[in-house]
Amino acid sequence: MGKPNTRRLDQAIRETNRKLDAVRKGELWPLTGSERRQMLAALAGGSYRVLRGKSTNRADNRIDSVSTSAETRLIAEITALQVERQRLVTEAAQAKAAKKSSGWW
Repeated sequence: MGKPNTRRLDQAIRETNRKLDAVRKGELWPLTGSERRQMLAALAGGSYRVLRGKSTNRADNRIDSVSTSAETRLIAEITALQVERQRLVTEAAQAKAAKKSSGWW
């Protein structure tokens, strides 16, 4: 029994970390469709209020909440991928130990 094949999980973890960094920088590409719509609606509402010379507190709060929820979603996704990777590694180690212990010597 060789090493467990975690290449796909490692790639997914790297990609999700990249998305998380992009969300923290304020980029829109890693957001889901609904998050992107909410973000653009908040931006449009805030720009309209700026044109009218009014406060943009509500739009700013909506933008912050959307980015926070996207960060939370991505962190949960990273955690789930890491748990799955650890499960695969543990299963491979247990199988290797069982194979060694069942040998003739």
